[in-house]
Amino acid sequence: MPQQFLRPPPAAGRGALPGRLAQGAGLGFRRELIAELKSGVPEAISFFELAPENWAGMGGRSARDLRYFTERYPFVCHGLSLSLGGPAQLDETLLRQIRAFMHEHGMTLYTEHLAWSADDGQLYDLLPIPLSEKAVKWTVDRISRAQDILGMRIGIENASYYVAPPGAEMQETEFISAIVRQADCLLHLDVNNIYVNSRNFAFDPRVFLDELPLERTCYVHVAGHYVEADGLLIDTHGATVIDPVWSLLDAAYQRIGDVPTCLERDFNIPDLATLNAEVRRIAERQAFAAGKRREAA
Repeated sequence: MPQQFLRPPPAAGRGALPGRLAQGAGLGFRRELIAELKSGVPEAISFFELAPENWAGMGGRSARDLRYFTERYPFVCHGLSLSLGGPAQLDETLLRQIRAFMHEHGMTLYTEHLAWSADDGQLYDLLPIPLSEKAVKWTVDRISRAQDILGMRIGIENASYYVAPPGAEMQETEFISAIVRQADCLLHLDVNNIYVNSRNFAFDPRVFLDELPLERTCYVHVAGHYVEADGLLIDTHGATVIDPVWSLLDAAYQRIGDVPTCLERDFNIPDLATLNAEVRRIAERQAFAAGKRREAA
């Protein structure tokens, strides 16, 4: 990778780290990339994201590698298994572990999927929540409890899904808006999830975007997906971002400004230079949106 895209890590001390806000464009923190990242983090990458379930409580080399980077760059926690809309008891032990982990590493933002993923045990899938008033209240109560334990407002992510639960009493955007308002939480906007769902369930992604409570947006995801032979889109995070998703991100920035945005890539992970090219596209779009706002001011 050309040296002009790299910056040396700043000096850092030990002990509990001060809280730092993520800004700009970021990348998911993957063990497969650590060696390359230690040689130099590309300029476009301003922060990293991780799943706390995969890192909290780790010792040995994994703990040392993580500390090396959290001492130098902001990190965002994006949960996988809290099951905010699920029937099982909320995992308060996990939440306390996450709170301690975030404090240790100076992390200031936690987000989770607006979905459910556990009953008697983990289902290892993100399932849609029924769009009902009862589900709103249930999910709001669980989010409120999670926020009480973590001591912060959390972001909830609009999720991808492949089967719509029956008996809907409202539109999905109404459901999300009600939860955000009643729980007094934040919105984690995933533009690829909107696009995937819009293709699979035949709705206009721009209309869906405009109906969300975008004023509460704290964080954004952009990713690639896979198209099955029958045309079904699967949110794999295993491919490059396509143009319609970039366009949807541009439309979001017109409404929300340059909110910190992470490139998700969890499978078929290419080299750092390839990932950096996509992260740079995020940063360029953020800069363009910021310029447009200055012109309009």
